[in-house]
Amino acid sequence: MKTDIIQKLKEANLKGRGGAGFPTYLKWESVLNSKAPKKYIICNAAEGELDLAKDKYILENYFKEVISGIQIALETIDNSFAYIYLNKKYSSLVDKELLKSLNITLIEEDTGYIGGEESSAINFIEGKNPEPRKRPPFVSEKGLFNMPTLVNNVETFYYVSKIAKGDYQGERFYMIVGEKIKGGVYELKEGMSIREILKETNNYLDVPFYTQIGGGAVGEIMIEKEFDNLVSGEGFIRVISYEEDPYQLMEKWAEFLVNGNCDKCTACREGTYRILEMVKTRKLDLKVLDEIFLTLEKTSFCALGKSIPTPFRSLINKVI
Repeated sequence: MKTDIIQKLKEANLKGRGGAGFPTYLKWESVLNSKAPKKYIICNAAEGELDLAKDKYILENYFKEVISGIQIALETIDNSFAYIYLNKKYSSLVDKELLKSLNITLIEEDTGYIGGEESSAINFIEGKNPEPRKRPPFVSEKGLFNMPTLVNNVETFYYVSKIAKGDYQGERFYMIVGEKIKGGVYELKEGMSIREILKETNNYLDVPFYTQIGGGAVGEIMIEKEFDNLVSGEGFIRVISYEEDPYQLMEKWAEFLVNGNCDKCTACREGTYRILEMVKTRKLDLKVLDEIFLTLEKTSFCALGKSIPTPFRSLINKVI
């Protein structure tokens, strides 16, 4: 029965691995129960977040398992058609002949950070600018070509295939980066703390350091007393020695965000530019920054703009 896999996803408590952590079974259930002549399935492999390469690792090592997860979705959801929305940098990692034989449409482009947001991805596939849509309606109700659409990322489809085979034991992928560590992508248990992950992978520095958790550009800064916090979201950890220049890190974030936002709203477009200007001077006007942060949080169109203050504010408050 079609509900069997959804029940398995529910029992496994699988949550989306693209950052939001929404229960996977609810997405599948919503699209399955929607009334429409056609439905669409999108494997989101856009991966445009700063310093993140988890999808790349999974496609390199587990491509067939990802495809199996997509096929399970096609079998579960009647009258459905599948797309892989792929960062073109990863083009060599996919078997294009296999996709053709399975009637899975491949869309390749590097649309940057905002292009990976699910409604931005849908807009791009439709031939529009890759920018977010207003919600509601949600894409599970009106997504690609106004039809119910299931969007999951590469890691989620990989684990769907493992759950279907009974091989899932509550794992997830973590990506660790940093100038003074070996880093890499690791498959470990979900629900581990920063400290546990870094020690388990031999990436715990023997000099004072802090971390950035949740994303390479908009993740929050966590200091040593917070290392027992769990790592969720995108499963990203940046390890930063106190010997490193925090202004260089902020400049890296700001340059990425200036280039990576969609320019749709003034708050995000102008706010990121003003942050970059200020960071480059190495002189922070905290009152002006607070005003920019408040404007971003209150008036940005999408979640990207609202989350931009997080890394800067947490670094300034905890480190500088």
